[in-house]
Amino acid sequence: MEGFKKILSPVQLSEISPKSVPYVTLLAKQFQAEIHLMYVARMFDPYIKVYVSKDSVSKFQSELTEGANKRLLEFKEKHYTDFPETQMTVVTGDTSEEILKYIESSGIDLVVMGTTARTGVDKVIFGSVAEKIVRLSPVPVFLVKTYK
Repeated sequence: MEGFKKILSPVQLSEISPKSVPYVTLLAKQFQAEIHLMYVARMFDPYIKVYVSKDSVSKFQSELTEGANKRLLEFKEKHYTDFPETQMTVVTGDTSEEILKYIESSGIDLVVMGTTARTGVDKVIFGSVAEKIVRLSPVPVFLVKTYK
């Protein structure tokens, strides 16, 4: 193994997102790796025709993506100042599926991501993105516990 050259850090852009930063930066320094930040915005297509029009959903989706791009840039500028070449990606879709696609398409060598404390019914209904990535990722996954 030559080391990790590309590290993916999927973020939620919430208060837990900064908790994985020290691990990402330490590993990036250690391996002189490229950092990729990723945010996956939820798709709202299932609500078309049931609750609102397609135009309303499309407009909201566009605004959500634009806002996520701004927030991800702010996150990068605040937490990755020593890594100005950090790549940023905002996509829409199923979080697990989009992360797995990005790993393949971008040649990612390592995923570093936070975990949340979902349990019981909440985990059954919403699933666990981290669990799916650990199970299906073709590359190693480093999980950061973001709760007490």
